[in-house]
Amino acid sequence: MKLYCISGLGSDQRVFKYLKLPYEMVPLDWIPPFKKETLREYALRLSGIIDTMVPFGIIGVSFGGMVAIEISKVLKPEKTILISSAQTENQLPAWYKFIGKLNIIPILPAFCFNLSPFLGVKLLGAQSKKLLTNILQDTDPKFVKWAIHAICTWYNNVVLQNILQIHGNKVLLLPLSKDMNVTIIEGGRHFMIVDKAEEISAFINKKL
Repeated sequence: MKLYCISGLGSDQRVFKYLKLPYEMVPLDWIPPFKKETLREYALRLSGIIDTMVPFGIIGVSFGGMVAIEISKVLKPEKTILISSAQTENQLPAWYKFIGKLNIIPILPAFCFNLSPFLGVKLLGAQSKKLLTNILQDTDPKFVKWAIHAICTWYNNVVLQNILQIHGNKVLLLPLSKDMNVTIIEGGRHFMIVDKAEEISAFINKKL
């Protein structure tokens, strides 16, 4: 089985090299979004390179998990694995929706979305500070701006049956909610795909 891997906002395929899984892992690199493109529309475009003729699964981290959900609703992978992410809009903090309704993100200049390494390390709780800093410095602020707006205006209430959802109890950006049916990683923060890679790998291998 192939596992297609979708990284989080402000990260890239480098985060997946820490997972130890006995499957072929195929990172999906971000593509430039179209103007006013929704998260669902973007996800379906990104899914164009997935080979559906062979068994496959999808791993999505943070924002990449929401993209994975939209792809999974159409392509029906054998398993969808979410790490530090949300399966439905109800799992997002209420202030995300509030910002989306204000519709202020599209009018802000892209430079407002330059991700500060210092702030990023604090919000994501990364122990691997050097790796996260390097990733944040390589992140396109135009993409960040689009993605944040896409998250805040995301509409999905579909609950999939083939989901493994893994979440840390210390995640700040997407804190645990009562709507989440998840496996909890104790001490896990948003960047736990790297910092807790061994524990996450063991759980995924057990379930697959």
